[in-house]
Amino acid sequence: MFPGALSQLRRRGVRSPFSSLAAHGEPWVWLTAGSLAIASLMIVGLLAFIAVRGAATFWPRPLLAVSLVDGTRLLGEVTDGEPAAEASTSERRRDSRRLLRTANFELTGEHFRWVDDSAIAAIERPLWATAVERLEGGRFHGFPVRLLRSGEPVAEGPAAAWDEYLRVRPAIRRRYAEAARLNRHERGDLQRELRTARLAVVSAELDSGAGSPAVAAAASREAEVAARVASRSRELDTRTSALRNENREWSFEFETADGTAVTLPLEQMVQAWQPNRLGFFGKLEVYGDRWWEFLSDDPREANSAGGVFPAIWGTVAMTLIMALLVAPFGVLAALYLREYAASGPLTSTVRIAINNLAGVPSIVYGAFGLGFFCYGVGGRIDELFFRASLVADNQPTFGTGGLLWAALTLALLTLPVVIVATEEALAAVPNSMREGSYACGASKWQTIRRIVLPRALPGIMTGLILAMARGAGEVAPLMLVGVKKLALDLPIDGTFPFVHPEREFMHLAYLIYDVGFQSPNSQAAKPMVFTITFLLVAIIALLNIAAIFIRSRLKRRYVMQQF
Repeated sequence: MFPGALSQLRRRGVRSPFSSLAAHGEPWVWLTAGSLAIASLMIVGLLAFIAVRGAATFWPRPLLAVSLVDGTRLLGEVTDGEPAAEASTSERRRDSRRLLRTANFELTGEHFRWVDDSAIAAIERPLWATAVERLEGGRFHGFPVRLLRSGEPVAEGPAAAWDEYLRVRPAIRRRYAEAARLNRHERGDLQRELRTARLAVVSAELDSGAGSPAVAAAASREAEVAARVASRSRELDTRTSALRNENREWSFEFETADGTAVTLPLEQMVQAWQPNRLGFFGKLEVYGDRWWEFLSDDPREANSAGGVFPAIWGTVAMTLIMALLVAPFGVLAALYLREYAASGPLTSTVRIAINNLAGVPSIVYGAFGLGFFCYGVGGRIDELFFRASLVADNQPTFGTGGLLWAALTLALLTLPVVIVATEEALAAVPNSMREGSYACGASKWQTIRRIVLPRALPGIMTGLILAMARGAGEVAPLMLVGVKKLALDLPIDGTFPFVHPEREFMHLAYLIYDVGFQSPNSQAAKPMVFTITFLLVAIIALLNIAAIFIRSRLKRRYVMQQF
């Protein structure tokens, strides 16, 4: 084909059979679409994997009675399995095997046991096999024998003992919860009142001298408080003793798979269920009860059992306080850079520094927060306002990790995200709207406040959503500036002053690390890791959904068109 003919075909829009397919972009379209599909599948697959593994943790699995060829008898639930593995000529072929959660650690010294299928003589599903969650000692598996009160049988036989247990259990749990409330809250309030009076004496000595009238008056008030606290403590002792003594009367006798008789105090039995007798709705009820315990109770057994309510509270409180701190600073910085600062080397350098801050490792922010906020600012606050605590207990109040310093540290970490997103939102507001406002006689600040900011709010909310998502999942900085393995006192509660910024707190992201890598029972901790991860993702999603809802309302109210 001659060159002239080729040029005519190009002018007519006819492709030459000799032209390259890549020159027209079709392969790149398929490549970008395929990349998007793969990325979407990876995200959906990750979330589905976490959701399935996390949500299935509390579903009651059947209890199997496994008889081995050597005469050993086990009772447990199958939690994992491995197929048969081929081996080379120099190695022995491994048979398929299954992992049984046998529980009864105080009797067997193990929570789980691998069992080869070739070693199994028989497998049964005993109707009355019972799983028990205990306050201490982990899971227990056995068969109900009799219910006892003060050592005397009240109901004998599996059916009668189980029915009587279901009847008395609610009253026992109520008495246990009341005793725990008295010990934790009312006794804690008394101790705080006594400590406040004692610190008042120390503060008077520091301000007025050891023999001053102010010290004598403070000491007299401390004596009155101590007498009142002692009297109230005796009343609490009487009430809690009565509740606990009434609960101690009740116990449940079980028989293990190997015939050992074990008596469990009913007060130590958090939950009990018989999965082999349950239908679908019965299992669903047990599933809901176990989820409620997980969401509302305090952790037990080195955080590998019980609930995660303090960690949920700490995560949500820290994330919301972080958002309240980072939003005004990020918006003000972006406003200055976009609306007031003149273009030049200094402004460009500041923007480059902000972008670089987004790539700084988070542990660096943690070290900065520990040195500047905890030891610097917090230490100075203690010297000015909490000298009595330093002298009396040698215990810092703000000079150590706490909720406020953790929120400030993560606010610094997420500040570049908010600044960049706010700048983009401000730049997206058409200049014609600014010029129209100036033409009507408005000042620059009036234009920003009434025209620019309302229309940039959806974009600002987008930056805040990204900041909340990143800050809620951070672990490394929190390990230095406030998070704690076990902190049952909430940083925000019903005691004055309601918000306690100096308190250390629990966090779901740190709890995942602690349960997964610091738990003494790694097999039992594995499903809890997925469950806590699923819960953290769900909480972040709920916070983001709330922010997205606010953003959509702002769009409908202020934005006339998308830009």
